[in-house]
Amino acid sequence: MDSSESKSGRPDGEQQPAKPPLWQLSSDELAAKFKTNVEDGLNEDDAKARLRQYGPNALVAKKQSKIIRFLKQFNDSINYILAAAAILTFFMHHYSDSAVIALVIIANAFIGYFQEESADNALAKISELLVASNYVYRGGDKLELSSHDLVPGDLVQLEAGDAVPADMRLIEADNLTVQESVLTGEAVSVEKTEDPLTQAEIPLAERTNMVFASTAVTTGSGLGVVVATGANTEIGHIQNSVKTIKPKPTPLVRNLNKLGLQLSLAIVAVAALLFVVGLMTKVYSLSTLTIAVITMVVGSMPEGLPASTSVVLAMGTRKLTKQNAIVKTLPAVETLGAVDIINSDKTGTLTKNEMTVTDIIADGQDFVVDGVGYAADGHVKTSTGKDVDWAKNDKLKWLVTIAGETSDAEFHEEDGQWVLTGEPTDGALTTLYHKLMGVEPDPDEIDSLPFDSQFRYSARLANVDGERVLMVKGAPQTLVRLANEHGGNIDAGYVEKQVAKLANAGKRVVALAWQPVAPDTDEINQDEIGAGLKLAGLVGIIDPPRPEVAAAISELRVAGVRVKMITGDDPRTASAIAKQLNMGETIEAITGPELEKLSDEQLQDQIDRYTVFARATPEDKLRIVRAQQAQGHVVGMTGDGVNDAPALKQADIGIAMGIKGTEVAKGAADMVLADDNFTTILTAVREGRHVFDNIRKTIRYLLPTSFAEGLVVVLSIAFQQPLPLYPTQLLWINMVSALTIQFAFIFEPPEDGIMTRGPRNVNEGILTKWHGVEVAYVAVLIAGLGLAIYDWLFNHGMSHVVGSTVALQIVIFGKIFYLFNLRNSHPVISKYFFQNKMAFWIIGILLLLQCAIIYLPFMNGIFHTTPVGLAVGWGIPTLAGLVVLIITEAVKFTRIGLMRRAGRLSNKI
Repeated sequence: MDSSESKSGRPDGEQQPAKPPLWQLSSDELAAKFKTNVEDGLNEDDAKARLRQYGPNALVAKKQSKIIRFLKQFNDSINYILAAAAILTFFMHHYSDSAVIALVIIANAFIGYFQEESADNALAKISELLVASNYVYRGGDKLELSSHDLVPGDLVQLEAGDAVPADMRLIEADNLTVQESVLTGEAVSVEKTEDPLTQAEIPLAERTNMVFASTAVTTGSGLGVVVATGANTEIGHIQNSVKTIKPKPTPLVRNLNKLGLQLSLAIVAVAALLFVVGLMTKVYSLSTLTIAVITMVVGSMPEGLPASTSVVLAMGTRKLTKQNAIVKTLPAVETLGAVDIINSDKTGTLTKNEMTVTDIIADGQDFVVDGVGYAADGHVKTSTGKDVDWAKNDKLKWLVTIAGETSDAEFHEEDGQWVLTGEPTDGALTTLYHKLMGVEPDPDEIDSLPFDSQFRYSARLANVDGERVLMVKGAPQTLVRLANEHGGNIDAGYVEKQVAKLANAGKRVVALAWQPVAPDTDEINQDEIGAGLKLAGLVGIIDPPRPEVAAAISELRVAGVRVKMITGDDPRTASAIAKQLNMGETIEAITGPELEKLSDEQLQDQIDRYTVFARATPEDKLRIVRAQQAQGHVVGMTGDGVNDAPALKQADIGIAMGIKGTEVAKGAADMVLADDNFTTILTAVREGRHVFDNIRKTIRYLLPTSFAEGLVVVLSIAFQQPLPLYPTQLLWINMVSALTIQFAFIFEPPEDGIMTRGPRNVNEGILTKWHGVEVAYVAVLIAGLGLAIYDWLFNHGMSHVVGSTVALQIVIFGKIFYLFNLRNSHPVISKYFFQNKMAFWIIGILLLLQCAIIYLPFMNGIFHTTPVGLAVGWGIPTLAGLVVLIITEAVKFTRIGLMRRAGRLSNKI
């Protein structure tokens, strides 16, 4: 290629400001720039050389190393301290202690790694977009090649239904229209031309002689020269811009990191103080004191927290997967529960993406057509809801006939869904014809005039019921003007009033008209259109809201989550849909051009006013999300197009559509809706809140029970008495807890009213001040009972090993009974007692393990335990556990009563 092309494979005209830009070049200038032939294409040798130089026409995502992913699981302050404890005990020749600590760290790392790997395999990389085949001219031969093999300079043939494989400059266009919504957000297909454009500065959406990778040909055919492939295409640029947006830790990860660091610092500080006090009091020898302090650290560290959190999140991801929501990273599940704003695209997400005729104005009467989307069922009613026998209304029947005869749209069924081939407006007209006539339109076409944005109408000459008729559809004002310019007397004021009425309801208005022609007419004379033109009527077309979305939005509003609409559509249409969906008490809209006039600071100040953001560009979407986050909101963002990817990645939770979404959008998102159903988001928010509740319960459980183990050591040193628990016993408690009881909350069902409270305040952290008090008093309660009963048994002649075994049981039973207190906010003895049946199985396994450590001789030797009788070894720990339950239940209901009282008082105020 010549020197005007960059090493990236993109010519200077595209890579840098063009002189002149590609859209200004003639075919000959284009051929010279890319050293190609606009009739024969590249020869094979040139094509192979360029493929070696520029690489395949594909977008490739960077994969994360599995080793790096595994090592990242150790990047946690709790793991650092546990690792230090394992190393220290190893050098002190306490190999069993060191091994148990190391095994706990490694087990937690593997749990986190496999959960992330599992989610990542479901959907974590950007798939290759350009996998279709296209007809390409090489050396004068027309070949069908994989789009991966295309190179700059290739000559590619495009037909209706084709995916555009690369960025191309058109040199031929025959009635060619292209759907570019994945790039521009505009639902209406763009008409293309091969003529050079005169302007030097043209927005992407207005480059009518260029087509872009990932878009789709709607109608017609064309021929173009490839000007950019792979990463140098427009979608490649967007993918690269996505990479520049640094991923942010989720609210849960931030909260957990902060909590882990605070706990680690506190435990290390207490350990240092304890070591100093131990040295001063000389209660133990140096080696014994060191082991005691290490035991305190290991006992106090909630090392099961990462594993428990990961498993709770993993359970959430599995539940959501069954509900058609694929979550790519575990913490993203919980983020859904904290979301207070969801920005949603309109077309295809809030609406069906099926343009539908809902209104007909004919013969001075208003009619309504029911039946949503492309469904075959539908009836005509008056505006008051009375059924109409439309077949006996000649003027209405004639309008429906013109609608079908002037449409080129066709439908075919894929996986139970009707798929449109053709323009959305034509699809609405074909659907209207099919709903009422019961068959597909089959025009007896003689000649046709395609829609031209310059003239704003299309026409078809056809035989209808044995007569030759010219039928026209287009903008109402245009057809009225044409008729009146040729001597007609259509009431322009009346038509304008009806158009305004439908447009204000958010509907696109199309006029249908006809005029008689001579029987021997065999082609359309455009100059004669309007002579004798008669207006059959107007149709109002809208992309209808999904029926289930309104209910979902209402539930989200009750839950404190506001839904905002960001769309490339007209603000009137968007606002009308927002009102139908009841997205707010008042609907305020702002357009992209209006946004551009606001500084970032002004946008942040005003962002919460608006429910609808219309005519929004990809840059606008990114600014909107950032402005909302600057106001402290946790933002969810839905999208399906390549142009949505930056905003999806910027949002706290990006939500991509799985069916109609592009792979770039899916790659940038945190969650993918496999069914493209907005109501799935409601399910995900509910599960997110459920997950956070269970994580919070797990932490509220782990901290006091872990601290209780460490507190036994602290109090023993403080009171200068022998340790009632051996280090291996504390490690046993940690180990069996990690295997059993700490996972009980995973199966706890959601509490009542989970969707009637507002989103959690992510700045408050996971635990409140009250939870801190709760952790402290429960830890003191369990540790105090263990020490007190150990002293009582020892003073009554029991051996140290018996007292130690009973103290071990007391800590375990304290954990068991405290579990029942934390499960929910209801009394422990209620209809909710057996709601979590898995908790009982888990407790049963734990009790079997306790039988093993007490009654198996080889376990007695390792863990310094001894067989004990039922009364002492099981009865006393059960009574101690009941004390824990009674006290914690009393505190729970005292607190709930005070909160309710405070709530009533605040309401009075």
